[in-house]
Amino acid sequence: MDFIVNLLISAGVIVLLAYILPSVHVKSFWTALWVAFLIGLLNATIGWILGGILNLVTFFLLDAIVGLIVTTLMIKLVDKLVRNFKVDGFLPALIIAIATALAIAAVGYIRGSEGENERASLEPRPQQTEQLLAQM
Repeated sequence: MDFIVNLLISAGVIVLLAYILPSVHVKSFWTALWVAFLIGLLNATIGWILGGILNLVTFFLLDAIVGLIVTTLMIKLVDKLVRNFKVDGFLPALIIAIATALAIAAVGYIRGSEGENERASLEPRPQQTEQLLAQM
């Protein structure tokens, strides 16, 4: 379920940035959905290997920056593979990578905070634990 939500968010961000940035061109939402799927697939395969190599070079200190750069490179690779998707330059691809990461993180935070409230109610509170121990 999370994969589908992330895919739809990524496609929405790509379409939104195609309207905002003059250097990003997408023919339709279906093209953006296909592009988001390919970016996710390439990030999971080639990007994982490339990110691992780059993180070894940086001693895992710049993990988030390396992740953004790898995603940017995967966006440029998808730009070469998909005919109806065009990103003119490295900076617009980096903006897409940052906007997508922020949107997915925001939705994950919103969806995760709802689930934590349910889990938190099942766990005993520290006051309840102290009261139970005092009764023994």
